[in-house]
This record gives sequence, C-alpha cells and structure tokens, in this order.
Amino acid sequence: MPAEGDRSMARVKTLDDLRRRWDKEADHYDRSMTWAERRFFDDTRDWIAGRAQGRTLEVAIGTGLNLEHYPEGVELTGIDLSPRMLDGAKRRASELGRDADLRTGDAQRLDFPDGSFDTVVCTFSLCAVPDDRRAVAEMVRVLRPGGLLLLADHVVAGPRWIRAVQALIEIGSIRIGGEYFRRRPIRHVLAAGLSIEAHDRFKAGLIERLAARRPGRE
Repeated sequence: MPAEGDRSMARVKTLDDLRRRWDKEADHYDRSMTWAERRFFDDTRDWIAGRAQGRTLEVAIGTGLNLEHYPEGVELTGIDLSPRMLDGAKRRASELGRDADLRTGDAQRLDFPDGSFDTVVCTFSLCAVPDDRRAVAEMVRVLRPGGLLLLADHVVAGPRWIRAVQALIEIGSIRIGGEYFRRRPIRHVLAAGLSIEAHDRFKAGLIERLAARRPGRE
C-alpha cells in the first residue's frame, strides 16, 4: 500500500532507483503506514505470519512490521532491497528479542538454493516489485515441495469505478514510485501450480491475502 505523504518524487527506472526510493522512505515508513494499517489491512499480518512454520523466508521484509506476529519456533530469514529499511527491521528484531537472519536481496533473484524454506511470506510489497511474476516464481522455487506460500497485497479492486481511479493513479505512481495498483499475484500463484488453501479478499476487493501449498513432498 502506498505510504501516505510519500516524499520520494524521483522517477523509478532501475533497481538502484528503487533502492534509493525506499532508503529515503525508511525513517518515516512506519508512521506513514499507520493509516493504511488501520483503514485497510485489518488482521492481515496475524493472518499471514501466524501461519508460518519452520524455516521461513520473508521477501521484502521492510522495517519488520510482521516480526511480532510470527509464532515461536519459526526460523526466520528476511531480505529487502533497501539497506535502510533493513536497519529498521534489525532494530525491531532486537527490541522483540527475535533471532532473524536479515540481509539485502532482490525479490526477483533470490540468493537461495531450490527448496530452501518451509514457508515463504511476502506482504504489501509485490505492488512495488518491477516484475511480480518473476518474484512469485522465485518464491515458489525456494519453497520446498509441500511448503506454504503466504501473500497479501493491495490489488485491482472489484468495483469498476475504483478500478478507473486506480488506473489514473498508476499514470504517475509507476513512473514516480514504481508502485502498481492493478496487479493480482494470485494469478501467478495459480499459474505456478500451487493449490490455494485459504483465501480472503475484502475492502471492495482492494486487499487480497492467500495461503497456497506447493505440490509434492520434501
């Protein structure tokens, strides 16, 4: 979800541009997300992180807003494109007393072997990944057979008039901030052959969350 009061006005063309954009956002990201959390997300962070088990990778972990919602026993690894955002996640992990392996990384090219994780999580971030299809494919690749993929994001709305507004917003948001409003990551998940175990879409269809199982056994 776009941060309210976004101060970054530079055009996003490359990954370096995107990294710089999120580095600039890092210091005020948590405050700017408060509005979206209260107005749109409901209990989504609990819904997603509460399902994680075993070796878990969170892609685009940001400042670690999901950290407090993971169950005990989860062995967490988190990646983010922005070092400054990761600094926030490291501080939050320290405050919570949670061990986590936090490192820089690109969602479109995950630096992990195939089948490395029992659970892969990504929340409210695929909207800002240049190639969301490739990012989902990478998440599936590093997920073990039988593992669980957990996604939540703002997506293209149900009502036609809201979709029209989203299209207008994208005219500037993609060019300026690399932010997409009309994606549906669930389509990539289904195309990859995963089975949907839980699915919820609400707030006029704007918010979608899912739990999907990769076929096979480890």
